Amino acid sequence: MFEQGIHAPKFRLFCTFVLEHFPKYNSMKRSIERVISPRPIHFVGDGFRVQNFIPSTHGLEMKRMDPFIFLDYNEPHFFEPTSTPRGVDVHPHRGFETVTVAFQGKVAHHDSAGNSGIVSPGGVQWMTAASGVLHKEYHEEGFARAGGIFHMAQLWVNLPAKNKMDPPSYQGLDAQDIPSVSLPYGGQLHVIAGEFHGVKGGATTHSPMHLYRIELPQGSSADIQLPMHFNTAFLVLSGSVHVSGLEDSSAPEGHFVLMDNDGTDFSIQAAQNAHLLLLSGEPLNEPIAASGPFVMNHRHELQEAMQDFYAGKFGQLD
Repeated sequence: MFEQGIHAPKFRLFCTFVLEHFPKYNSMKRSIERVISPRPIHFVGDGFRVQNFIPSTHGLEMKRMDPFIFLDYNEPHFFEPTSTPRGVDVHPHRGFETVTVAFQGKVAHHDSAGNSGIVSPGGVQWMTAASGVLHKEYHEEGFARAGGIFHMAQLWVNLPAKNKMDPPSYQGLDAQDIPSVSLPYGGQLHVIAGEFHGVKGGATTHSPMHLYRIELPQGSSADIQLPMHFNTAFLVLSGSVHVSGLEDSSAPEGHFVLMDNDGTDFSIQAAQNAHLLLLSGEPLNEPIAASGPFVMNHRHELQEAMQDFYAGKFGQLD
């Protein structure tokens, strides 16, 4: 209750001070705020059959999971073969980053800054739109011709105000570019961003955060310790897990587990072979003004973004 009030930033600073200066409090159990059921399905373009967890879920608005302001999830879905790749045509972005994680199938990308790439299973595309970029994303040509199971997630990561007008940039990470950690009770944790037990992730970020892909065989577990003030949640991509923190709960496939900001530690046990995407980040605690493909700090900046887009300042892309 106090955490959600006007003094929330001071509370988070207090928590950080306590954890840094009083080691005995460094192992505080984190409770589960909510286990969220799968969301309604809709298409983005003709190639992404998604459900949106952030920000369309009540209580999961952009501020709650700051700096993660958007999460679309394309659960496994079979696409028939086609000679015309499905996807989303040219569209703009400004003020944030898009992070696409592929689990099955392949995603192709082109943008107006001259970047292009193909995201294969286990890989990640981290596009920093920043001051503005046009891009398009669609099923990779070979995958489209063959057809098959398509399974992916896309996050939007907000940028600090000081970085929103930086030049656009792009990080394309193949599976082998993402370090993995063997967990003591079985399974693998892939460090996409941030770090885990001293192993640093493959992606560079503009604010402190952790992004993990976790694979757990049935009966194994992962012990997670993250700063109390980091907004933390995970998506169950497959299988079923049991979560132990301040209290216990179960989460089956397709569910989104939102952790509270009242502790640091929790454990995830695999009731079945499980595959998870975990996100945890330090909130920026800056104003958020969002409209469609633009996320800035103030309404007048959204108007400027629209004007710049129509003036051709985001570049050209066919």
